[in-house]
Formats: sequence, C-alpha cells, structure tokens
Amino acid sequence: MSLLPPLRLTRARVLRDGEMQDRSVAIADGRITKGPLPEVDLSGYLILPGIVDLHSDALERHLLPRPPAAFPAAAALAAAEREAAAAGVTTVWLAQGWSWEGGIRAPEAAERVLQAHQDHRAQAVVDLRVQLRCETHLVDGAPRLLAAVRRYGIDYVTFNDHVAEVIDAGREAPARVAARAERLGVAAEEYLAAAGAARVRAAEVPRHLCRLAEAFDRMGVVYASHDDPDGETRERFAMIGAKLAEFPATRRAAATARAMGDPVILGAPNVLRGRSHSGRVSALDLLRDRLCDALASDYHPPSLAAAAWKLVDSGRMGLPQAWTLLSRNPARVLRLPDRGEIATGRRADLVIVNERTRAIEATIAGGRLAYLAGEAGRRFLSAPAAFRLAAE
Repeated sequence: MSLLPPLRLTRARVLRDGEMQDRSVAIADGRITKGPLPEVDLSGYLILPGIVDLHSDALERHLLPRPPAAFPAAAALAAAEREAAAAGVTTVWLAQGWSWEGGIRAPEAAERVLQAHQDHRAQAVVDLRVQLRCETHLVDGAPRLLAAVRRYGIDYVTFNDHVAEVIDAGREAPARVAARAERLGVAAEEYLAAAGAARVRAAEVPRHLCRLAEAFDRMGVVYASHDDPDGETRERFAMIGAKLAEFPATRRAAATARAMGDPVILGAPNVLRGRSHSGRVSALDLLRDRLCDALASDYHPPSLAAAAWKLVDSGRMGLPQAWTLLSRNPARVLRLPDRGEIATGRRADLVIVNERTRAIEATIAGGRLAYLAGEAGRRFLSAPAAFRLAAE
C-alpha cells in the first residue's frame, strides 16, 4: 500500500513528550516530520501514538472460527490485520502455538502460518509479526523450532506449559477440556493422550529450555515466560534468560519479576473487565501496585484502547500515562526505538480518536492509512489538495 502524501494534521490534541498538547503533527515519507505541508483539520480529535500489541490471540480465532470449519492461513492473517488496525494497533505480534497440543497449534500448522505470513508481509499495512508460543514439553521439536525461527525471522518467543493444567482439567472438568480441544481442532481423547505423553518428558525439559535459550541469544530473539504461577517459576525462567513475564498468574510472580528488573506484560481484557476470566490475579490490582509495564490485547484487541480509558475514568492515571502502557513501553520492551512515541524522525504510527465519543476513527501505520471511518474519514477525503500531491 502506498504512503500517504505529506500532510499536517492540525487543531487536534496530541500526546507528545508525555503530555497532551495543542499542536499539529506532520508526516512525510512514513515518518513524523516538520514543515509547512497541506493540512487536514482534526479539531475535536486526539492524536495518539500507534498501539504496539505484544501478544494477540486473534489469529487462532480467524484460523478456526467455528470448529471444524478451518480457514486458510492467508485469509486469517488478513482478517487479524484488519481487526488490529480498527483497534488502533500499528505493530502486533500474533501468537501462534508450537505445541504437542496438535490442531492449529501443531508445528506443521505453525509452519503453514509462518509461510503465509511471509507471503502476506509485503502487502500488509500494519507491522504484522508472529510470536511463537513454545510449549516447554515439546522436547523433540527443538531442531524444527530453531529452523523455523531462522527461516522466518521470528524475533519473539514465549514459553508455555499447559501439561499439568490439561491433565488436571481432564480429571476434574472434562467438559472444559473437550471445549478447549474443539477450539484447537482435535479430539478430547487425543488431546489428553498428548498431554500424558508430554508429561513423561518432564525430566528433559530444563536442559531443553537452556539449549533453546542459548540459541535464541545467538539469534537475537527476545523470549518470555507465559502465565507464571508463582515467583519460583518466574525466577527459573529469568535465570535462563527469559526476561519478560507475560501474563503472570499471581501477584507473587509479578512481584518477583519486578524485583529482578524484568518487564511485566498484562492483559488489557483483564483491566477492562476488572478481573481475570480464569480466576487469576486482577490486572487492576497489579497496576495499583506498579507491577505492570505494558498491556497486550490477549484475546480481545478492542480492549486495548478501552482499558486505557478505564484507567483514566477510574482516576488511576491520566491518559498520557495510561496510553504509555500501550505504545511507548511495549515498544521499549521489544527493542523498537523507532516507534511508540510521536516525535520527529519516528515512524508515522498514529491513532486518531474522536474526543467526544472516544471512537478510533483512523489508524496510520508507518505513514500508510490502515483504517478510516466516521467524521475523520470525511475530513481526510475532503482534503483534495493534499491528495492531489500524491498523484503528481
């Protein structure tokens, strides 16, 4: 998709330098710039940095929206990208399982997604990336995993361990296991059998993870742990180099990460709902105790902006601080110095929000128009002088 022509977005309130300012934002060649450019009047709007989403499960929902009706990976990626853009996301890691669980999380399924993603990136507007969710007990999958990481340029991996959870649920809540298996496209019996086979390899897991960590370090891959149940688990992962704590399940796990200087990533849906859907620690409680560095969409992309507004409306923090959890902080966590803030020379990643309704009406990703709606759409399209320049 072509870059927008040079434009100056005027008369909006802009989040810049940590505060809301009455000033304009100029973009050219995909970057924030300076200079007298054709204007688009955005009075009544907020201009905020594009959202950097560190973990989105949206892809699975588009791959298998109604089991067993599977959709091609290319179509799922396109749908996930459109959903991200409408939510104000300009950079996103789509979580893809690499697991003994099978179905849409099997290594062969992951490889199909990775190839489709490689083919899709040239036409993507949002910076669409893939995070591999590596199940810790898939010991024999290491060579194949590392080959895929190299081949497809994966820059973010998270370690998951669902073995005990699945086995316990199979004994105590078989209906829940059946529903989970169905969402992955496998039979419940097959799912439980795979969990049992994975548990047999438990003694091999520590050395397996150390070998992966060493390889990731050589390749410059960032790696995290997911759903740490306690401080001891977080400490063990930190010791092998997994320095990000993604969705810690307890306060103790989050506090251990903070004590060790490891960033803590929480789910925006948890903030918006005021509690975890699975009975884990409340993200609001962790935010109150300053045990959160960034928010991710988890299973619901629209929750990102909505969570920021909830923090504002509840008096917990102002908009600049709340939005930092969606933009600047996650960009820093994943080592992306060119985005996350509105500043000269940075990528033109912008979210345009109707100040009265709080609706996202435009998303600009890398200087490309990713989403446009409402009154903001009318104003962009009624600026013919600016758009004539693009054709000249």
